[in-house]
Amino acid sequence: MKIGEKVNKYCFFNGLMEEYYFLIFLAGLWALFASVSDFKTREVPNWISFSLIAFALAYRAFYSIGHGWMFLVYGLLGLGIFIVLGYLFYYGRAFGGGDAKLLMASGAILPFESYMDYLFVGMGFIFILFLAGGIYSLVYTVFLIRGNKKFSKEFKGRIKKNKLMVFGLLIVGLALAGVFVSTSLGLSLAFLFLGLMPLLYFYALSVDKCCMIILKKPRNLQEGDWIMKDIKVGRKMVKKTVHGLTKKDILILRRSGRNVEIRDGVPFTISFLLAIMLFFSLFFLYPGLFSF
Repeated sequence: MKIGEKVNKYCFFNGLMEEYYFLIFLAGLWALFASVSDFKTREVPNWISFSLIAFALAYRAFYSIGHGWMFLVYGLLGLGIFIVLGYLFYYGRAFGGGDAKLLMASGAILPFESYMDYLFVGMGFIFILFLAGGIYSLVYTVFLIRGNKKFSKEFKGRIKKNKLMVFGLLIVGLALAGVFVSTSLGLSLAFLFLGLMPLLYFYALSVDKCCMIILKKPRNLQEGDWIMKDIKVGRKMVKKTVHGLTKKDILILRRSGRNVEIRDGVPFTISFLLAIMLFFSLFFLYPGLFSF
């Protein structure tokens, strides 16, 4: 590509992105609100996600009046697709309710300019979200397990029990990563990740068992808390569901006076803030990275 063509392409991209500046600012600010709330209360209020959707669509509608309605249409379609993805991740227990709603809202923010963008831009954002979330969760849990002898025993036990698979895949992964490092960095990193997968998997299982199951007093229970199993209180049964505890369930458990085992989790919402920052930085620095 000639220098003039590069300049023209950059100028076109720069002009194309101007309408998204407000949406990027909005998404970052709302993700910050959600992250603070998640750290403080382990909850993300519905108003954060719903107001983000409302503001994003209202802005798209207002901008479309003078610049064509496809800007609004792309936002509505993006919202619809990400609502489906949000439900899939929620019912698959990959996300809690607050995270799933933030993912849905992201569909109204992302810079879709063609139907192919739903694949490349959409999947690119989700990949970056999980990458940022994975790195952040790893760092967070490292601080969580410090001095935890129960975790150390559990992790070592799992590695010892599966040492052939763990060390076999690690050696193969490292060897293949070394072979391809000079010719294909992407392939080399993929093999490295493959070799580390068993270690990361058993690490996650050990963290979950030793650090993420807590006893809560009945008065501290919150809507959406995930119980470890069905709990019988008198003639009533509080069921373990993907939705977590309801207000009615909490009232029943409070009457029993018993402490309840709850599955806790990493406050994941900050991953959205990190993903938004990283995604749009790459989008600006490398035009065409998320395009076909």
